[in-house]
Amino acid sequence: MEVTLLGTGDAVGTPHVGCSCPNCTYAKEHGIERLRTSVLIKNEDCHLLIDTTPDMRRQLLNAGSPKIDAVIWTHGHYDHFMGFGDFYRVQRIPPVYGAPEVLASCRPAFKFLLKQEIPVPAYTPFTVCGLEVILVRVVHPDIYTTGVVISDGISKIAYTSDTNEYIPQESKEIMKDADLLFIDGLFPDSFRKVEKHLNYEEAIDMARELRAKDFRVVHMSHIIPFLTPEQGHDGEKFRL
Repeated sequence: MEVTLLGTGDAVGTPHVGCSCPNCTYAKEHGIERLRTSVLIKNEDCHLLIDTTPDMRRQLLNAGSPKIDAVIWTHGHYDHFMGFGDFYRVQRIPPVYGAPEVLASCRPAFKFLLKQEIPVPAYTPFTVCGLEVILVRVVHPDIYTTGVVISDGISKIAYTSDTNEYIPQESKEIMKDADLLFIDGLFPDSFRKVEKHLNYEEAIDMARELRAKDFRVVHMSHIIPFLTPEQGHDGEKFRL
């Protein structure tokens, strides 16, 4: 399995439009960005994309223009599904997997383009791209949201880019002992606490609680400095 972080930023990305804070300035000076958070998983010759962000076109170009065989949507917020339209006139429209509540939330925006929806209730294993996948409930008010746990029978990946600390225990048990965990960390604790997300320090604590062998913090705002430890970086690859 090869895993690529296509983006690691929050809903507006880094640098912010019109922002001259130290982190946005650093990004512009070094020619780096945090595009909106999504993950590409390659298993043999099959490519699975978790979330289709508004940056999807550029993310796929940066990744070498892979043909996407399947998509998983985690929830119906703009920054996690609205890039799906970039498949138009580019490739065969891939099937989309998601919890029924998630598909219902996203469907109205793409009813003209969606060809195959595959609803899968949370905690129900299914197979795609030769991988076992389980969608797990996380808590991201006020919208139904899932994390994703993926295994090739040897290695295990857990992903939740949008959640607060109240992840259900059933979900935690499935996410535990992952070889690689991607987890939401929007702000540092010193900045402010938000209801809908983990902060950076909470993400570190959650990774320890879940006993992740390796992890990266994703869905970061421009308040997180680019040299912060344990953060994910756009384009970062992992081979498991």
